[in-house]
Order: sequence, then C-alpha cells, then structure tokens
Amino acid sequence: MPLADPPRPIVRLAFAAPLSTAAGLLLVTAFPAPALWPMAFPAVAMALVALAGRRVWSAVLVGFLFGAAFFSVNLLFTARYLGPIPWIALSVLESLLTAAFAVPIALAYRWMPRIAPGRVGRLVLLPALVAGLWTLREQIVGSWPYGGFPWGRIGVSQVNGPFAEVASWVGMSGLSFLVVVFCAMAIEFARSGRFRRPVGAVPALVVLVALLALPQFPTTDAGSLRVGAVQGNGPAGYFDQRARNAVLNAQLAASAPLLGQKMDVLLWPEGGVDSDPTRSQSTAAVLDELSRRLDAPLLISAVTERGPNLYNSSLLWTADGAPEQMYDKRHPVPFGEYVPDRAFWEPFAPDLIGLIGREYTPGTADPVVDIDGVVAGLAICFDVIYDDVVWDGASEGAEVYLFQTNNADFRGTDENLQQLAFARMRAIETARSVVNLSTVGTSQVIAPDGATRDELPVDAAGYMLDDVPLRTGLTPAVVIGPALKIVLGWGSLAGLAAAGAVLAFRGRTKKTPAPEGTGA
Repeated sequence: MPLADPPRPIVRLAFAAPLSTAAGLLLVTAFPAPALWPMAFPAVAMALVALAGRRVWSAVLVGFLFGAAFFSVNLLFTARYLGPIPWIALSVLESLLTAAFAVPIALAYRWMPRIAPGRVGRLVLLPALVAGLWTLREQIVGSWPYGGFPWGRIGVSQVNGPFAEVASWVGMSGLSFLVVVFCAMAIEFARSGRFRRPVGAVPALVVLVALLALPQFPTTDAGSLRVGAVQGNGPAGYFDQRARNAVLNAQLAASAPLLGQKMDVLLWPEGGVDSDPTRSQSTAAVLDELSRRLDAPLLISAVTERGPNLYNSSLLWTADGAPEQMYDKRHPVPFGEYVPDRAFWEPFAPDLIGLIGREYTPGTADPVVDIDGVVAGLAICFDVIYDDVVWDGASEGAEVYLFQTNNADFRGTDENLQQLAFARMRAIETARSVVNLSTVGTSQVIAPDGATRDELPVDAAGYMLDDVPLRTGLTPAVVIGPALKIVLGWGSLAGLAAAGAVLAFRGRTKKTPAPEGTGA
C-alpha cells in the first residue's frame, strides 16, 4: 500500500505560535479563581490545532509557548512563598516537559493519517492517540522529577461543570482523556469538511453523550460522623512572626465555642499545633484537656520528630495523653518542605535554599485512621493532588475523607481555591464526603456529590459542625484507576511507537527493488 505524504500543518508557524500562547492563557481561566470550566474545550482545541502537522522543532516551540503561557499564570501563587525564583523555575520546568511531550502529539498527527487514512483512523484512532499522549504528559508532569507536581490537570478544571461525575468512573486522568479526545474528534470532523454528512460527527457525539449522561457511580449510605472542624486563622505561615504556640492558641480560641457540643471528632488543620506534642509535655497536656472536655478525640497535625527524621504528621489524639494513630505526609513538597539533592542545588541559589531549614521525610503509613469504628481517609495539604494517597485511603476502607492543609504561605492568591477544586473532585471521584480544613481558608464540608454543605471564609477564625455523610463501596475510578492510567498513557506511547514502526517498515518495503521475473 503506497504511503501518503505527511499531512501539512493546519496553520503556519507564524500563526501557530500566538495561537498556542493564547490557548495557554485561555486554559488558565478554566481553573480557579475564574473557574470557567467551558474554557478548557476551546483552549485544548486551539493547542491541538497549533500542533497538528508540525515537525519536531516547531512542535517543541509551540508546546513550550503553550506551557509557558499556562503555567506561568496558573502557578503564580508559588512566588508568594519564596519569591520569583521558585515560580520561574517551576514554570520553566513544566513548560519544558510540555514542550517535550508536544513532540509525540505532533508525530501522531503526522503518522496516523498515513497508516490509517480512512474515516475510522482520522475520526477515532487519531483523536484517541492524541488524547492518550496528552494524558501521558499530565502523568509525567505529575510524577517526575522528585515526585512531580500534578497541578493543572484538565480533569480538575471540570469540577464545576456537568461532566465532573464521570470522574467517579474513570478518575481525573480518564476525564482529562475524554475532554481532549472530544476536542480532537471535533477538530478532525471540521477538517474533513463533510458537514452535509453528519455521520462523521458520531464519534464526538458519542463522547459528549457519555460525558453528559453518565451519573456519579453510586455508593452505599453508611450513616454519618459528627465532625467539628476549626479554622484558627493563626500566624501559620513559614515566615510569619509568632510567639511560641501562637498557632495552637489561635486554634484553641476558635475551638472554644464547640465546648459542650456533641461530636465524634474534632479536626484541626495542617500545622494547627506548632510544637511537637509527642515531645512537649505542656502541649500534650493542653490537647489531653481539650479532648477530655469535648469527650471526643482530636485529629490534629504537627511536625513530629522521630530519631533523626522530621515528619509532617496527622495524629489522632485522645485524653489518654498520646496519639493513638498517626499518618505522615506521603508527598512532602520538594524545595518547600525539603530540598532534594541539596548539595547540587544550593550553589545555584544559596540564600534561597538556606531558607528551607527543615527536611521532612516522606511517610509510609496507610492514609487512614479509625475513629471509633469509622475509617477516615487522610491527606495533608498537597497530598490531595496525588492519586495514590486518595485511592489508597478508599481501598483501605475510608468512609469519609478528612483533609488537613495550611494555605497561610499563599494568602492573597488563588492557591487555596485551586487546591479546594482538587478536594471537591476527590469527593466526586470517590463518592465520599470530604472535610477540607485550612489554617486560614478556604475550608469546606463537601458532600459525596461535590456540593458544599458548609464553609468558612478566608482569613477568618471559625468552626464548622456537621453530621458528615459516610459511604462504603468503591467507585470504578478507585478500582481501575491505576490500570486505566497505564493503558491511556503508556498504551498511547506504545501505539505511537507501533505507528512509527509500521511507517518505517512500509518505507523500507517501498525502497526494496522487486525481484526479476515478477513483473513488478
């Protein structure tokens, strides 16, 4: 079968470069604070149009411009913590990874039409391959280097829209795939020019119907857990000037109205105790007394020291005077809570690296605690953006999630709202209630369907007290999520490699002269 010529780019590079930049900026608006979820669709479509048909180096340029435009704005909150250097470094890293993974997408657009030029190839196989490679890029960015930073995933942008419930079936990566595959299918239908033959729109319409029609996967009602959650609004920032136990005292003051109220557990945010209660007898005594007066355990958070290691820990504390159970943050933030390869990086920015004095050790415990027979899943701050922590909690029997976070270092930015979007999507994905509690806001009690049951405003002390619904049963997202990520991401890369191998084989066959006497 003769090979067709590689398809030409849809738009010239002179137009593709600004189009890709505009796509990145438009995608920012799909995430909080604007949270205009429909904007993800034209943004993705514009990015794909800019890439389609490109050669390698022009794809790198177009991909980098898209990544730089998106991440430099989406991650602007990181400049609030340690200044512009971390923001620039992280934005450039994410942009370079985006540029690198723009190449496989561009190759898919060049190769697939040559080996599968028919309607199924152009309208189904090519869009599926492109969407899988986009999803792979999200997975790589979210896992490498140093554990990655899975921020800005397309699936999360849909938390306020009508497609969010699909995440309970396919997870956030699966939702990203479906959004991108719909955009890619729509592009190919438009390129076909066969608007009078709507059969070409069927693949895109099937995906759209699935996005609209799939309800949230049902889980089983298992009663409720009465949770008190306190946002103390104390000086919890890394560089906040404060007296000893100032954050603890702020939490105690905001908890006072709950004394005498009936509850099953009192939840405090990440860093709500600013001294190690496992080593400070005075701090332990304060917590013992509070638990005794409430007649309920406390789920607190503090930096704990065990041997030479420091941990960002969640502790279930009772009036007996010691933590009954403990979970240590599984994903400490690189260059925030520890410095990987410090000896290598410190010469590049010695003053900046020197500010990060603590070196947190990653935890290894299961992210759950048992509260008088109710299993609660845990995540500390950015743990919530990593699939493994949340899915492991559900697999270990979590009936509700209690997320502890400290957003004090990002006051005045939309970081807390972006993180809250992850928390809401986790509720939908697992069909579990979530109590997302911050030191300074935004804190919410989120129902299993993602609806807000209660909330506290930013930069204000207060409490929530709610009978939080419990659920049992695992959603497909939890059960098949890990395998689905492999199939969508790495399976697409394997598919691209197979397409390249077919092209290479056909090219060699075409160049081989026919044997004498065959009449060829």
